[in-house]
Amino acid sequence: MQPTAVNAILAEVRALQAQGQSLVSLMRGEPDFPTPPHIVAAAARAAQAGRTGYPDNRGEKVLRDAVAVKLQRDNALTYDPGTEILVTTGATFGIYAALMALINPGDEVLLPDPIYDAYQSPIRLAGGVIRSVTSEIHNGRFTITAEALEAAWTPAVKLLILNTPWNPVGSVTTPAELHIIADFCLRHNLWLLTDEIYEAITYAGHRHVSPLAASPSLRDRAILVNSLSKTYSMTGWRVGYCAGPAAVIQAMYLVLAQSSRGPATFLQDAAAIALTGSQDCVTEMVAEYGRRRDLVLNHLPEAMSPEGGFFTMLDLRRWAIPSNEIRQRLMRDFGVVTVHGSAYGPGGEGTLRVSFASGGDTLAKGLERLAAGLAELRP
Repeated sequence: MQPTAVNAILAEVRALQAQGQSLVSLMRGEPDFPTPPHIVAAAARAAQAGRTGYPDNRGEKVLRDAVAVKLQRDNALTYDPGTEILVTTGATFGIYAALMALINPGDEVLLPDPIYDAYQSPIRLAGGVIRSVTSEIHNGRFTITAEALEAAWTPAVKLLILNTPWNPVGSVTTPAELHIIADFCLRHNLWLLTDEIYEAITYAGHRHVSPLAASPSLRDRAILVNSLSKTYSMTGWRVGYCAGPAAVIQAMYLVLAQSSRGPATFLQDAAAIALTGSQDCVTEMVAEYGRRRDLVLNHLPEAMSPEGGFFTMLDLRRWAIPSNEIRQRLMRDFGVVTVHGSAYGPGGEGTLRVSFASGGDTLAKGLERLAAGLAELRP
């Protein structure tokens, strides 16, 4: 197991700050919006009403019902809240529980390259072996082709992890691409683990479609993972959920019951309000992310235009300088923190990930320093 790239870089940041250096971070994927007031108020009401005991380890019924409503409303998916939905301590635990339920020692797991690096450790914890699926850049966006999937497949592969919108690269997987992935999974009898935590944050006419809505035949071989962290700016609340076939959800429940036991009861009550109440707060936050995205694209000619999420990749491949070396020089010499693309796999080499999850002075000052640093370092 290894620390995530963000945690490793944070250790460098703290060391430099201890020496008195001023740093601006364009690194983390944490929204800077406060959790919407009506959600906070719902948690307070629930706590004051005594909803502070042990939760139902499957998830409180009110939240499982709310998840079922949300999946039908937003994704055109129908799941039984009694047997096919599990509430988890964030999406991170949902991914862990799914892998522990499905992967046996020696099973291979397909991971697109580049992809969020925190998938790797839970695969290894489950005894799995990682196999990379090489991505390609076409028309300024990362994509996975049928040929790349077939090239990565072996008889030992059991599961494919898909993240859409795709962290770190910002692609929103299209229905045509989803059909290719679904056909591949069905043809090789694979499980699909679909991580959809950025689903609400899309731009410029792009729209998230769940792989299960694009290809309903996947339903019996797929686990959907989501959380409230990004959509509702609830990162510290640690509330997520999974949907899938009843037998796998039951196995995941057994993993959860021996580990996290699920989020606090009063937090689950508030999460149910978030999912079923007015979604105006989401619309407003996504509009602000869109303005920040435009600001980034206007300041950085190397930025690839993200279709979803709140990261952009800077395409510096022609520089022929290792991305980690560029990142370190930008942080040390220009006081701006980013993530090197190679942290997410060899396919990310030659890029930097820049976050616009934080706006205001942080983004303005960070872009100023980043633009100055790139101008100075550019070959």
